Amino acid sequence: MQFVRSQDLKPGMRLAKPIYNKMGVLLYERNTKLTLQSINSIDNFGLIGIFILEPAEPVPPLSKEDLEFEQFQTIYMFKLKDCMDKLLAQKNIPAITELVQNIYTHYGALDHKLNFTQNLRSSADFVYKHSISVAILSAMIANEMHIEPEDSQSLIAASLLYDFGYLSVPKSILDKNEDLSASDRDLIQLKSEHGYEIIRPHLAELGLNETSLEIIQNIIFEDHATISPRPPKSPVQLLIDILKAADKFDRLTAMNINHAPMSELAAMTFFYSHISEYNRSVITALADSIQILPTGACLDFANGEKGLVLADNPADFLHPMILNFKDNQIYDLSDPETSDQLQIVDIMKTMDNRIAIDSDTLKQFVADPYIKATADRFRAQKEKISRRKNGTSAIPHTKQPVMDKPVQPASPVSAVSIASRNEVTPPVKKQRPAKRKKLI
Repeated sequence: MQFVRSQDLKPGMRLAKPIYNKMGVLLYERNTKLTLQSINSIDNFGLIGIFILEPAEPVPPLSKEDLEFEQFQTIYMFKLKDCMDKLLAQKNIPAITELVQNIYTHYGALDHKLNFTQNLRSSADFVYKHSISVAILSAMIANEMHIEPEDSQSLIAASLLYDFGYLSVPKSILDKNEDLSASDRDLIQLKSEHGYEIIRPHLAELGLNETSLEIIQNIIFEDHATISPRPPKSPVQLLIDILKAADKFDRLTAMNINHAPMSELAAMTFFYSHISEYNRSVITALADSIQILPTGACLDFANGEKGLVLADNPADFLHPMILNFKDNQIYDLSDPETSDQLQIVDIMKTMDNRIAIDSDTLKQFVADPYIKATADRFRAQKEKISRRKNGTSAIPHTKQPVMDKPVQPASPVSAVSIASRNEVTPPVKKQRPAKRKKLI
């Protein structure tokens, strides 16, 4: 799979991802061969480029939920663009109530983790796509934290418009990503404040309430040198914390034409290495809302080896059951001695930022009932021993993430390579010469 700019597309190339119009109608299915007419249509859509399959590459597997997620993102993006463009012109401003309700309905009541994938962005569509992603993330986090529906919808509305001022920021500055000068940051702050002043008199037309406005105000003026917003009440402060975390996660993991994204794992490592800057409960809820190390994900270990997630660990996503490709053995990383020797440092991803899943290998191992039974006995016995040591009674296990510290790579070479890629890797941790415990 490769990314090809619109001006470089040629007839006969095959689409790696579907293309929808602004109403969510499928225009071109995956594996469609491009023609001159379809190339012209893609150019007219304003797409900067698309993902193309290699000549002999099979169509990658996508679930129904993955396809629907891309479809909804396209619909939401065009609706938000229409609203923001009219708000900027301050003419015929539409309400965002329907968009807020749609996002809440689809992502504010999920009962499972979402495979959160994103589309490629440029400075031209960054604001729209970023705002939609943050709104969806905020809805899922609020659901995980059992926020009241009214407050959750106020949060979604604020998530859609808090970066409205970025529409007035020059594209040359947006293209810099994080490499901004002090004058660049001052200009962004000025444009954000101007955007807030445009939003404030149009609350009724937009369908915003005072809670949404208070969230936007606190996000924009949080680090202002002279203006300090009134401290929000406790319920609103939690909504602000959710938006702050969702914003940072999306900025770290979003695909951009000018820079490579972090993986979800690297982003979570960043959060836990900067946990004093964020609400820990919100970060935990974020980890419980999205797939970080799902079953089937291919992994990179600190010692240079690679592996496959056979079964995720709901209590601690950093320590799943894995298959090591080097020795073809299964290891349970919830065992401390094993996890000290096999530390996960990143996820192998495809060109379009999707988790690389080895489905064929996964089928050979996950379907074996003996492996599942062995793992269950192993974990049950380990939990029993732990309770006995701590002198606690046999109470039911509750879901409690234990990732209180970032991943520590096991060798200086790996630490350098990961730090250059993510710039958030903590200091190197020496390996113990202990022997790995094989599960079977």
